[in-house]
Amino acid sequence: MISLLSKLIALPSPSREEAAAASFLERELRLRGADVHRHGNNLWCAFGDGPAVLMDAHIDTVRPVDGWVRDPFTPSLEGSRLYGLGSNDDGASAVALIDAWFRLKEKKQGCRFVLSLSAEEEISGKNGLEAVLPEIEAAAGPLACGVFGEPTSLEMAVAERGLMVLDCSVKGKAAHAARGGGDNAIYKALPAIEWFRNRRFEKESELLGPVSMQVTQIQAGTQHNVVPDLCSFVVDVRSNGLYGNAALLETIRAEAPCSVNARSTRLEGSAIDALHPLVERGKALGLKAVGSPTLSNQALCRFPSIKLGPGDSERSHSADEWVDVRDLAKASDIYFKLLDGLSL
Repeated sequence: MISLLSKLIALPSPSREEAAAASFLERELRLRGADVHRHGNNLWCAFGDGPAVLMDAHIDTVRPVDGWVRDPFTPSLEGSRLYGLGSNDDGASAVALIDAWFRLKEKKQGCRFVLSLSAEEEISGKNGLEAVLPEIEAAAGPLACGVFGEPTSLEMAVAERGLMVLDCSVKGKAAHAARGGGDNAIYKALPAIEWFRNRRFEKESELLGPVSMQVTQIQAGTQHNVVPDLCSFVVDVRSNGLYGNAALLETIRAEAPCSVNARSTRLEGSAIDALHPLVERGKALGLKAVGSPTLSNQALCRFPSIKLGPGDSERSHSADEWVDVRDLAKASDIYFKLLDGLSL
């Protein structure tokens, strides 16, 4: 697994540019005897009969940030730490799921296990898992449940926040800055920004806490001597499973003192029943059940699922990203024990 992950790190695969990584993994899977299907830069293969269970990890990465000291595309093993872009998010989960899928394949199973190596996860792209799910279900049948490989410190995420990105704006009236006239849109936007800062939604999730809203980008003005007539800002909204995105949007539009438009409402939060066989098996293995603040491919799926994998989400998207290689074998064992002989 270390060798496979190292080779994957050496192939740059930012979102929408995963072709080289997909081709490499396709060859590797075929060499091991898998019947691989490719849809764009997404790969999937399946074996067995019975209820279909998805085992998904993504092969795309973010682009390297400026703070890298090491070459992000040169895998570097230092002690038990393997450094490289995508090592933690999401290469470690991908290679561990691949290993577990082949181990499961060696035994007769009561489920149909579908291994998915997906593209565009980091941008929630339309050409990622969302594009290939209909093809998978047409061939393997409706997906009964899933395991999404993501860095969770090998804890079992049984709930995940949703995401909604809002484009907001406030209009003013332009004028010459020296004359003191006009209606400054930046000043008019301040109460709206404060509204997003202070608004609290009543329902709080035991695992995910309250709905989170953060203003993350602001844009206004054309030059220093013109009073701006438009101030635009972006708000990152993370739902907690107790409010759907559409309901949140309706409330925000009714209350916020600005224009509000959602880029999409499709990335909903998710949660799995505490009595689901995957959760019960995970607890029997001693896995801690947690909530996840980060978004994954779970947001695109409406079947029960958990998120679980090696690595730590706090290291994702950071400079000199790394994963402890000792966790690769641990993760493969957990995936295998979680799914081997699963009855749905």
